[in-house]
Amino acid sequence: MTNSRNIPAEEKILDAAKRVFENKGMVGARMQEIADEAKINKSLLHYYYRSKQKLFEAVFKSAFNKLAPQIDTILSAEQPICEKIKNFTFNYTSFMVKHPYLPNFILQELNRNPDFVKDLISNNNIPGMKKFNNQIKEAVDRKKIRPIEAEQLFINILALNIFPFVGAPLLKGFLETSDKEFKNILEKRKTQVADFIIQSIKL
Repeated sequence: MTNSRNIPAEEKILDAAKRVFENKGMVGARMQEIADEAKINKSLLHYYYRSKQKLFEAVFKSAFNKLAPQIDTILSAEQPICEKIKNFTFNYTSFMVKHPYLPNFILQELNRNPDFVKDLISNNNIPGMKKFNNQIKEAVDRKKIRPIEAEQLFINILALNIFPFVGAPLLKGFLETSDKEFKNILEKRKTQVADFIIQSIKL
């Protein structure tokens, strides 16, 4: 077992903040609560992060920097389109199950602080679309899939994967499901979303 005393303070803060943000969200989280979770005093927390917003952005960047390379690897892989869609959906949904706060945070920041998202995109290894675009165009030209633009297909894939996390409270109400039941639904979507998309483009 890792001794928490050997973990750098900033790493402990980010791990603690991630847990608190996942449970309470951005609005519900409190700096004192994060300090308690990290087992440090609030002064040390403010030494590293002067505001909850800055801390939230750091947690988001940490998670995004893990997700972006995974997506880039999938989109750029030398594999059939159907396999690529399956891998993308499975990996994306699996990641979001572990980081459910990310989609709402992105939407929040796009409206409140769009420059943050722009800076994040410009300063990180954003997944490249060139390989995916060429692959879709070639498949359409060879009549392997229905005519569709790569951009539209990618948006469809993202939308079907993102919405259950963004609209979780609403969906739980409509579906009359508990948190545990909804998690089971999300688990099934790791494969069912890909199957749905593949069926929609197959000839």
